[in-house]
Amino acid sequence: MKLPPYSTFPFLFAILLQFSWAITARSHEKFLYCLSLHSNDSSSISRVVYSENNHSYSSILESSFQNLRFFTIATPKPLVIVAPLHASHIQTTIYCSRKHGLQIRIRSGGHDMEGLSYVSEVPFVLIDLINLRSIDIDVDNSVAWVEAGATIGELYYRIAEKSRTLAFPAGTCHTVGVGGQFSGGGYGTLFRKYGLAADNIIDAHLIDSNGRILDRKSMGEDLFWAIRGGGGGSYGVVLAWKLKLVPVPANVTVFTVTRTLEQNATELIHRSQYVAHKLPNDLFIFVSISRVNSGQEGKETIQAVFRSLFLGGADKLFSLMEKRFPELGLVKQECIEMSWIQSHLYFSDFPLERSEILLDRTAFTKGFIKVKSDYVKEPIPKIAFEGLWRRFYEEEGRYAAMNLIPYGGKMDEILETETPFPHRAGNLYKIMYTVAREEEENLEFQKYIRWIRRLYSYMTLYVSKSPREAYINYRDLDIGVNNKDNTSYARASIWGFKYFKNNFNKLVHVKTLVDPENFFKHEQSIPPLSSW
Repeated sequence: MKLPPYSTFPFLFAILLQFSWAITARSHEKFLYCLSLHSNDSSSISRVVYSENNHSYSSILESSFQNLRFFTIATPKPLVIVAPLHASHIQTTIYCSRKHGLQIRIRSGGHDMEGLSYVSEVPFVLIDLINLRSIDIDVDNSVAWVEAGATIGELYYRIAEKSRTLAFPAGTCHTVGVGGQFSGGGYGTLFRKYGLAADNIIDAHLIDSNGRILDRKSMGEDLFWAIRGGGGGSYGVVLAWKLKLVPVPANVTVFTVTRTLEQNATELIHRSQYVAHKLPNDLFIFVSISRVNSGQEGKETIQAVFRSLFLGGADKLFSLMEKRFPELGLVKQECIEMSWIQSHLYFSDFPLERSEILLDRTAFTKGFIKVKSDYVKEPIPKIAFEGLWRRFYEEEGRYAAMNLIPYGGKMDEILETETPFPHRAGNLYKIMYTVAREEEENLEFQKYIRWIRRLYSYMTLYVSKSPREAYINYRDLDIGVNNKDNTSYARASIWGFKYFKNNFNKLVHVKTLVDPENFFKHEQSIPPLSSW
């Protein structure tokens, strides 16, 4: 006999809810006692632990919330936030979480597109790495150590402080944390020249589920392989990365060219599919597509913005574009020379003289955001783009964008098994689909999520197949989630092969060896075979 829902018996539901709260409260008290009991310095750990009755709890929790979809009254909050000052705080947190059956979420910059680094449906502890942000640049050896709580902007700023001719091939959003981005691969304007951020990591410090601090040698090559592109939150807590810095010219060149449908944008986008991935490695051109006002009263159009970074001078870039992509109509005056660090300010629309803004973790417009991704193996026909424009003209399309990120170059040279990130040779470009509102009721935003899902469905014929590939750092729970109580291989493989292709099986093998009890887990974490 099937019983009616709890709402039919409000008194019963209230009793069960109170019982649940009582269990949660006891877990919270036991966890805090455990922390104080097992910490090497109880006075030190008390200064980095925040619970809901602490006046700083809300400000710490809010500080790295980048996606307002997960900042609502209904969003589950952590029982405790631990903002460690050193590794022992993390070790104690892991021990006490295991002892009292609490899950852990690990937040670096807070940009996880589905909130998995700071939200859980079961009682959890949030480890916020915001205090672990030290960066050590060794110019003579072209290496750097960066703690996992630092942001991309902080890393770039510290590199530029020491050298105008060294760089690192990570992302363009300066508030993204290096802990999360590097764990999923990490790409930016240099990746056609030097590969991903993960391709240029040469060592790491990790705390595993047993609380051991491991480096590359002690963790072994399989685990070192897994944490460089296998996604965050599956194998442990990364404390720091050792990076191989890469050379760049003292001056690079950028340009921005904007075209609308009335200025042959469709033809230029279509043509770029045959050009961008074949350009020299020193040249990166990506396209951003959105709906804008046309300038004519009451009329809107589709706009394509072509933006570029070239590792060389303006004269050489202009000459190269005249030969390889004359249809774009680039003019010499649009080619601007600047330093590599200034190019990041340029792409973020910041003043070029204000590099210190890269240190500001709050210089980011928060909003309700949903992101999806695709990989394109064959040029998409013009008629398909015209079908896209019709969808962009729908009401929700006003707040959407698509980025086309060309591959080729160094990405064609690296084997897809070199790291867990498999999207290498054979890809013309990656698509990032975004819909975002700065202010919106979460229920109202659901219609934008439904819209982007329809757009994604429309693109099925034109993108990769078997599997339909996706980028782990553009986290998307629509493509599959783990079982809530038991992470099965069969269930996880639904999304796992889309992110990692055949590398998923090796990731599962490594997980089985290093975390067989599946302590580190979330909705899209790698499962051990023991959970199968």
